Amino acid sequence: MSEASAPSAPPADEVRSPLSDGEWHRMHPLTPLLRGGLFLLVVGGIAIANLRERLVEWLLPAFAPEFGDGELPPDPIDYLVSRNLLLIALLAVLGTVVVLLLLFSLSWRFHTFRITDDDVEVRSGVLFRTHRRAPLDRVQGVNLTRPLVARLLGVGKLEVVGAGTDSNVKLEYLSTSDAETIRADILRLASGRRLGGSAAARSGGTRVRQAASAVGAGLSGLVDGDDQGDVEPESVVHIPAGRLIASRLLSGTTLVLIALIAAIVVGSIVGSIWVLFSFVPAVLGFGAYYVRSVTRALRYSIAPMPSGTRITFGLFTTVSETLPPGRVHAVEVRQSIFWRPFGWWSITVNRLSGRSSSDTNADQFTTVLPVGTRADVERVLKLLLPALPDEDWPFVFDQGILGPRADDPYATTPARARLLRPLSWRRNGYLLTPDALFLRRGFIWRALGVFPLARMQSVGIAQGPVDRMLGVANLTAHVVAGSVTTTVGILERDDALRGFQDAAHGIVAASAGDRSHRWASSEPDQTPAGEPVVEPGAAPADPAAPASDPAAPVADPVEAPDRTHR
Repeated sequence: MSEASAPSAPPADEVRSPLSDGEWHRMHPLTPLLRGGLFLLVVGGIAIANLRERLVEWLLPAFAPEFGDGELPPDPIDYLVSRNLLLIALLAVLGTVVVLLLLFSLSWRFHTFRITDDDVEVRSGVLFRTHRRAPLDRVQGVNLTRPLVARLLGVGKLEVVGAGTDSNVKLEYLSTSDAETIRADILRLASGRRLGGSAAARSGGTRVRQAASAVGAGLSGLVDGDDQGDVEPESVVHIPAGRLIASRLLSGTTLVLIALIAAIVVGSIVGSIWVLFSFVPAVLGFGAYYVRSVTRALRYSIAPMPSGTRITFGLFTTVSETLPPGRVHAVEVRQSIFWRPFGWWSITVNRLSGRSSSDTNADQFTTVLPVGTRADVERVLKLLLPALPDEDWPFVFDQGILGPRADDPYATTPARARLLRPLSWRRNGYLLTPDALFLRRGFIWRALGVFPLARMQSVGIAQGPVDRMLGVANLTAHVVAGSVTTTVGILERDDALRGFQDAAHGIVAASAGDRSHRWASSEPDQTPAGEPVVEPGAAPADPAAPASDPAAPVADPVEAPDRTHR
């Protein structure tokens, strides 16, 4: 074939990597070691505890006499030597190591994954097989987590976030470069784009050489920081460490901690020993919470990506998550009274995390801005709410977070019910636009919730007996569960009823035109001219109409527009 007639290569961003070619691939060879690391640590701890006298004699001979007072049990090595059991013990240890290596090898060989045009699949287990599958068009995000030991070895675990409870598919562990490549492929496929042929095979080399280079990269990344300058753009927000620590100290948790310390002091003075046993563990728990909250938010970054918003955080265990467009169901901006003099705010979101309700790590994916200035908040909101039109932005800060101002457009609490909101009756209210529902509340703790209508599932209105007497009602936006408050109460009954009706119509209209969940798809946004749209329950087409040409090409069912939300 001549050079002129050769087919052109697909664009670089549409080339399929060798790891997403639809074939089954194994995880990183160190996966069994990392997944069974806790077991090995326990075994090592038991060995060290039993050999403590021998270890002290070898490492610290000056302190060895201190262990010869007879208070501790005899050294196990002396026991084995005195009974000529040392060879048997060494053979038993060697056999145990061989069995563990065989089990680890079997576990690795049976732990495979593949990426097709439609799903991400993982198979694992030797005796009890497990097969998990995540449809790509339902992917809510892709997270790359790198614990400290994994960073040293240059590997990480990739988590494909599904749309249901406990529906995530985990690829653990992969080398960092492979994880980044696979994440890019998954996000491109989830966007509706079809990838081209496989790229050229990666450079060869033994597994030992690849593992050595991965360990070297992990060590340099741990010392110098993760070098991802060629992977993602610079963060739009930079949080100084001093601001982060001060924001944690200026919180309601600090008040609780001070109260606990005061209770301990008083209990010690009056001689109540039970106070020490009751409150000291709580104080230690609060101290651990402070340390975790600070280290988790260090190295924080948030940046726009072609496939969504990339959020990275963590000092020892780094987590890098990518939120594709259309996956944020609610956004809330909060400010406590302690932060008000400094002009600080935080941002939380409601999103599908794919984790069970009992998973304690699910909360770390709800805070997308731990603390920031007004400029930081505006930049982050523009990343999370790109579809919000320019004319709606004054409702966010000027009238929403900092409001009310003159000509307040929000429907608020009537004068006859101010006793139910004695401090926040001016701020307590809602505003509905064609694109979003805004819920404003709080005086001591200010908050503004923004709910894109295309993501809302429904809207509710409720009245209690006191509400009926005062002619007020409560308005609730129904979205996926999360930390964002979805209800604003004590509204004028007629205003709440009008918001209920208008929001119901707005949700239908916004959902019909929403294409954010397939942001790079080539599917048409509207039905081609001349082709009727038949909604469920509508009358069928005229039977006398001519049948379609059987020779006409049939559309690929995979490329057909997703109409399940209609």
